[in-house]
Amino acid sequence: MFPKGQEKTKPEIFVMGNRNPYRISVDQKTGFLYWGEVGPDASNDDALRGPRGYDEVNQARKAGFFGWPLFIGNNYPYKAYDYTDGKNGEAFDPKAGLNNSPNNTGLSTLPPAQPAFIWYPYGESKEFPQVGAGGRTAMAGPVYYSRPGASPYPSYYDGKLIIYEWIRGWVKAVTMSPEGDYLSMEPMLGEISLAAPIDMELGPDNKLYILEYGKGWFSKNPDAGITRIDYMAGNRPPIVKNLEIEKTSGLLPYKLVAKVDATDPDGDALTYVWNLGKGIKKTTSSPELQHTFAKAGEYAISVQVIDKDKASSKSNTVTVYAGNEEPKVDIALTGNKSFYFPGKPINYQVLVTDKGAAVNKSRIYVSNTYTEGLDMAGAKLGHQQATQSLLGKAIMLKADCSTCHKISTKSIGPAFTAVSSKYQTKAKAADYITSKVINGSKGVWGEVPMPAHPTMKASDVKEIAEWILTLSAKSTTGPSLPATGKIVPPAETNKDKSVLNLKATYSDLGAAGLKPLANTKVINLRSNIIYANDIKDISDFGRKDADGVQSLIFPEKTGWVKLKGIDLTNVAAFNFGLANADADYSVEIRLGGKDGEVIGKQGSASTGVSISPVTDGKFHDVYIVVKAAREDVKDRPLLKSITVKPI
Repeated sequence: MFPKGQEKTKPEIFVMGNRNPYRISVDQKTGFLYWGEVGPDASNDDALRGPRGYDEVNQARKAGFFGWPLFIGNNYPYKAYDYTDGKNGEAFDPKAGLNNSPNNTGLSTLPPAQPAFIWYPYGESKEFPQVGAGGRTAMAGPVYYSRPGASPYPSYYDGKLIIYEWIRGWVKAVTMSPEGDYLSMEPMLGEISLAAPIDMELGPDNKLYILEYGKGWFSKNPDAGITRIDYMAGNRPPIVKNLEIEKTSGLLPYKLVAKVDATDPDGDALTYVWNLGKGIKKTTSSPELQHTFAKAGEYAISVQVIDKDKASSKSNTVTVYAGNEEPKVDIALTGNKSFYFPGKPINYQVLVTDKGAAVNKSRIYVSNTYTEGLDMAGAKLGHQQATQSLLGKAIMLKADCSTCHKISTKSIGPAFTAVSSKYQTKAKAADYITSKVINGSKGVWGEVPMPAHPTMKASDVKEIAEWILTLSAKSTTGPSLPATGKIVPPAETNKDKSVLNLKATYSDLGAAGLKPLANTKVINLRSNIIYANDIKDISDFGRKDADGVQSLIFPEKTGWVKLKGIDLTNVAAFNFGLANADADYSVEIRLGGKDGEVIGKQGSASTGVSISPVTDGKFHDVYIVVKAAREDVKDRPLLKSITVKPI
C-alpha cells in the first residue's frame, strides 16, 4: 500500500481500516483477498454521530484503506467528535479521511476509503435482502473452482465466492462478473441446518469442510463438529416440508387425521412410513393418514418419506393427546371489533367449552394490556387464537434466539429460566423484555451485548416474553379480570402503546396419565387514532419525515389510502390530522376498493367525513380517496393521522 521509505508508513501494510476482520480467504486464480468484517452494535443511525452498525464482506483487488473507524458499509461516514468538549463536527470525507488523533503516529490524511463488497445491518437490508435480519457475524469463505480429477460440485459454482453467517446460520454463493464485481447472491446448502458455522475451508479433495461451533456459547456443545459437504449426483432424497395434524387432541376413541407436504425432486413415487408413537407404525402410498387411538396417552407423530431408491427424509414431530380434548375459548364483544375509543366501555364475555368435563370458572384467566402499535398492513385486529405457551416457544425457535440462549443452561446469553426468575416481580415484565429484544441490550448479564431485533414484530416478541416468564418456579400472574365484565380505556391514548390486548386462557385438569391442556383467545383492539407511519397501503401519496415523525403528502391530483380489514360497527366519521393550510381536496370513503361503494364524502379534507352506518359486523377494506379541487395546489397538505370517530 505504501512504498518503502515513505514517511509515517509501513511497506508491509496491504489493507488498513479494519475493525474486526474474521475469516479470510484468497481467490486462488485472481489473487483477490476476501474477509468478513464484524461491525459495531448500534441498531440505528444517529444524526449526531453517524450510521448504525453494519457487518461487511470485503474484497481487496489491490492494497487499500477500508474505512474503519471513519466509514462503514458503503462508505457511510461517521462524524468527527471532540472528546474534550463533547461536540460533534462534520462528516468525514471518503476521498480524504482525516486522522487527527493525538495518538496517531501515521498519516493524517488517509487514502481514499474503499466501500464494502457486501454490507448489512441488524435489520433487513435493502441492498442485500437475501441476508435476512437479526444478529450478525459475517464470514468470508473460499472462491470455488473445479479441478481436474477433483470436481465434487457442479461447474455451476466455478468462480463463486462462498460466504456464511455464524449467528444467522446461512451459507450463500455470490456470483461475480469476470472483473470481480458483485452480480447476485443465492442460498447454498439451504436445506441443511448448520449449528453456528464458524469456519470453512476447501480440503485436498476440493470439498467444503465446515466447522460447526454449536448452539451454546463457551460450552461443550453436543451439536459441535466438522461437516463435510458432499454433492449427491443422481437420485435425490424427498423434500419434506411440514406435517399437519387436523386435531391434536380428543376424547377416546381419538381419530387422528394427518397430512404431510412432501415432494420428490426427481419425480419418484413415494412411500410413507408413519410413526404413531409407542411402537405403532403404518405404511401408506398416500401422504394422508387416518388412525384411531383407543388407549389414552401422549403420542409423538412423525412420518418418514421414502423414494423408489430408498432415499428418505423425515418430517417434523407433532405430539397428540388421546383421552383429553383441548378446551375451546372464545371472547364475545359488543360493539366495534377493530378499535377501542377513549373513555368508552368495552363489554366482553369469556365463553369456555371443555368436551367431556365440566368447566371450572376458577381456571379462567383474563387479562388486558396495552402494547406497541401495529401497522395497518400487518395488524392482526379482532380475534386470534393460540395455545399460549406453545405459540411463544414456536416463535422463539423460528427466530435466532437459540443461537445465544438455552432454556435452562447458560450460553453466551443467560438461560431463559434465569431471565424468567429475574423479572418475575418486575412490573410489566413482558413489555420490558420485549423492549430489550427489539432495541438490544448490554450490561445486564455481563459484557456481551444482545443485538437488536428491529424487524421482529412487537406482538411476536411479546409472545416469546410471556412464554419465558412461565419458565420460572417463581412464575406468578396478577389477579384475573372477571369472566364477564367491561374495560374502560383511558381518556388519553399512549401513542407508544396503542393496541389493547384482551386475552382469556383456560386450562383443564387433564385426564388420567395426561397433562392438562390449555387454550387462549386473544382480541387485539387498536386505538382509534391511526398515525401516518402505521399506514402502509397508499397510492400517489408521498412520505415525509420531520423531527422523527412521518406524514403522508397529499397527491398532486388524486390518490388513496387503504385501511385494511377494519370493522365499521358504531363508526360515525373519519377525521384527518392535517398540516399546511391548503386542504382544498374532496374526500370519499369507499368500501372494498378505490371504485367501491361510497359510504361518505366531503368537499374539504379539513372538516372530516361522516359515513353512513355499516351494521353487518364484517371486516372491510376501507379506501379514503382524495382529489384536488383545482390544478394549482401549491402547498399540498400533510396527513399526520386519521381518527376513527364513534357514534
